[in-house]
Amino acid sequence: MKAFLRNFFAGFLALVVFTAICYLVAKSKLEEKPEIKDRSYLIVDIYGEIFEYDPPTGVMGGMFEGKPETLNRILCNLEKAAVDDRIEGVIMKLSASNTAGGAMHQEMRRAIKKVRKAGKPVYAFTDDMDRNTVSLASACDSIFATPTAWVVFTGMSLTSMHVKSMLDKLGINPNIHKIKDYKSAAELVTRTDLSPEAKENLRWLLDEFWDMQLSVISEERGIPIEKIEELMEHAIFMAEEAKEAGLVDRLVYWSDLADQLKREDDEKLRTVSQADYATVDPEELGLKGDKKIAVVHAQGMIGGRKNKVDPLFGVMMGHESVCSELRRARRDKDVAAVIFRVDSGGGEGLASDIIGHEVRILADEKPVVVSMVDVAGSGGYMIAYRATKIVADPLTITGSIGSISGKFNMTAFHRKLGITHDFVTKGPMALLFSQYRDFTEAERERFEKNHWDGFNMWLADVAKYRGMTFEEAEKLAHGRVWTGRQAKANGLIDEVGGLDRAIELAKELAEIPAGEKVTVVHYPKREKSFLSSLLGGGLAASVRWAAYRYLHQDVLETARSLSSGPVYIMDDSWIK
Repeated sequence: MKAFLRNFFAGFLALVVFTAICYLVAKSKLEEKPEIKDRSYLIVDIYGEIFEYDPPTGVMGGMFEGKPETLNRILCNLEKAAVDDRIEGVIMKLSASNTAGGAMHQEMRRAIKKVRKAGKPVYAFTDDMDRNTVSLASACDSIFATPTAWVVFTGMSLTSMHVKSMLDKLGINPNIHKIKDYKSAAELVTRTDLSPEAKENLRWLLDEFWDMQLSVISEERGIPIEKIEELMEHAIFMAEEAKEAGLVDRLVYWSDLADQLKREDDEKLRTVSQADYATVDPEELGLKGDKKIAVVHAQGMIGGRKNKVDPLFGVMMGHESVCSELRRARRDKDVAAVIFRVDSGGGEGLASDIIGHEVRILADEKPVVVSMVDVAGSGGYMIAYRATKIVADPLTITGSIGSISGKFNMTAFHRKLGITHDFVTKGPMALLFSQYRDFTEAERERFEKNHWDGFNMWLADVAKYRGMTFEEAEKLAHGRVWTGRQAKANGLIDEVGGLDRAIELAKELAEIPAGEKVTVVHYPKREKSFLSSLLGGGLAASVRWAAYRYLHQDVLETARSLSSGPVYIMDDSWIK
């Protein structure tokens, strides 16, 4: 017993010491402020997963797994670089291996142009480009590529996945009801291919993407639309071919480019990373004002109570977390207006409605401007439409006002595993949501009526807030998906633009003069205390983040590297 207690307390003491060391390391890293030298180039590396805002990884997640890149940090740093005399220019290191969507690219493009307008050069450097990367890089002064760069420039496609045949083989029978024909997410489990309505919807989205992206490339690279389509026939370009086609300007290795850009009296090019430059307070550069505008960030699948990172589903938006931040902004007397920054394809209906209700309460007291990012559809639209105004990028995916509900009959699957079930019930509809049999005719009728009643109540509310009749709103709903440009034309949003336009509109609504500077504050606040993060669930958050990062970034990155171009590899299994 004495030996057990001795070992127990020794282990406990070791854990305390380890925790203290981690705390001191984290504290020193957070407090350390790097020096920004004159004549520096800001390096913005667009690679891997790009989130809209810091995911809830906890302090330890940032320490041990690397802080993920975010659109918010990119935009803030470019805004500072435009006015910071120490920053000589910006280099955008671009790779096709990034998850930023069309709206994120558009916001980066606008921020790049502001830096150029301030008289500072912005260069793109790449070793791996696709059509989307070319569109982003076109906003820069010049595009540099390594002499061995891989450039894939093809047409557009949208692919759907269907698992119905797999479910049939497993003995899992979906009892799904969707509202309605255009709600194609349900087709994942109900069909083996796309329905005519789903194909129609995807075609009009592709037409929009095609028109907007090709117009940008044509205008800024000086390539006629007809020539762009010819280049897509070629599809795969060696670096020299890409230069001849006008997709890049110069071929140069990174070390040579750095030597060419450095000053003669410098040994090497002075650079500052995204992470280091993020420590610069905008107030130091005169970017703050007396009045505050709060930006509340809401990203990921909607579900549960608290924001978290799920190893399989990624960033999850919890209604209690988001509502808490909205209430914080509402109760802060110094906050004149609020931007609700939404990047979500939806999720749980109840959680979505709770968040949307909190938005309405806030909008009754202060102007609330929704700023949609890559996607704000279905539940993502539900949390947004009760705001004072809605702004979306032209390439934002929004709408999808519809609903999916039902259950899965698992009986045959369980029988394959040797599992059976029996029941004793009392009262009607006792097995309504049982996973061990299909709906009866009476149950399905009752279930579908309830589903329609709930949806129609939502649609009537959308119509009220968007100033439409129910019939007008219905023509835009039933699962139909729209780009931001289409949503502006049909009345689902108020304006097209990014975060910068949302801030301008918030100032107008709060009666702040257009030329007056404001302080922009972001919620949720970034966790800085190691101990508070640990006590508040930061350790679990860090573990979930590590698992997610491995599954979604490290594994997929390896898979992509083996499929995106020539692979020079040998069988070395015989070398021992």
